Amino acid sequence: MPPGNIWALVPFKGPDGAKERLSAYLSARERRDLTLAMVQDVLDALTRASLSGVLVVSRSPTALELVREFNAEVFADSANDLTGAVTEASDFVANRADGTMIVHGDLPLLTTDEVNHALRSHRDITLVPDRHDIGTNCIIATPPNAMTYQFDGTSFEPHQALAREAGFEPRIVRLPGFGLDIDTIDGLRAFAAAGSDTRSGRLLAKTGVASRLSATHN
Repeated sequence: MPPGNIWALVPFKGPDGAKERLSAYLSARERRDLTLAMVQDVLDALTRASLSGVLVVSRSPTALELVREFNAEVFADSANDLTGAVTEASDFVANRADGTMIVHGDLPLLTTDEVNHALRSHRDITLVPDRHDIGTNCIIATPPNAMTYQFDGTSFEPHQALAREAGFEPRIVRLPGFGLDIDTIDGLRAFAAAGSDTRSGRLLAKTGVASRLSATHN
């Protein structure tokens, strides 16, 4: 197996009941549609990048539709949390991958160029934090599960420590598309203000959510 054989893992709970932290600002239908549009944007960026494969980690029936659309694969994990899910998925692809790239599904500004940049920069363990250096929005690990994961919303510092405990000095890469995850109203407003020509951006514009958020923020 040649070096650089990296598989992307995209954990995806499914669109129903997603993004509860935005429930004061978006209806259940709006949150569902946005969640689906964001993971589609992420998969679009990943499937065009220099990756050997893309694996959606999910038990949601919607995942089957996604993998057909993007020519990806699905892995139905049995874990109770994100950390367990990506650990199981990494084990699943370990026999055909030199490494894994864990990418969250709520990064609507992610681009193929950024994915390729992170891959080119990678060595052993690469961490890509959110824009506040609080959470970890991407981890590249060679080999798969080279370190222990701890996804809890404030994982960037713990992941640096865990990489060192595993014997690796993590490489830190900061990129704007990787950095903006949509978990809070501030993140959603920042994304809406960007007016991006993505599925998620077009959805916010078409449904009037973008203008509504702008009006309530002023």
